Amino acid sequence: MIEKFNGVFYLILFVIHFLGVGAYAYQMIIGNQKFREKFQIDKTAATIMRMAGAIFLGSFLMAIYVMFVRPNGVEGTWAFFNLVFVQNLCVFIVNTYSIKIDKTGVMNDSNEAIIAPLVFTIISAVLCYGLADKI
Repeated sequence: MIEKFNGVFYLILFVIHFLGVGAYAYQMIIGNQKFREKFQIDKTAATIMRMAGAIFLGSFLMAIYVMFVRPNGVEGTWAFFNLVFVQNLCVFIVNTYSIKIDKTGVMNDSNEAIIAPLVFTIISAVLCYGLADKI
């Protein structure tokens, strides 16, 4: 498995990234009430939050497929890795705008909604770069 990921470093990054994505999917779908309370989000947002969580869940499930089921591992999965990078970047940009510039509906001072997607964007960029010869 390590050789499919160009070494242990990229395997660890892959696992960290998609465990994080899976954690957010869980919080937004199953732990929705706690997540809303943490960020002071009204219950009327539960459905749209679950929809966003389902997108995270799809990426998480695809990562499990790539890691454990797909015979060639990451080989030929450039579209998946690039889509994940672009999604992370878009979430980072939109959240930064929403929290720092627009501020509509922002009731919580937490920068988690900016920092987490920034970290995910950096990790996914490193993965795209480090796995470029395989994906």
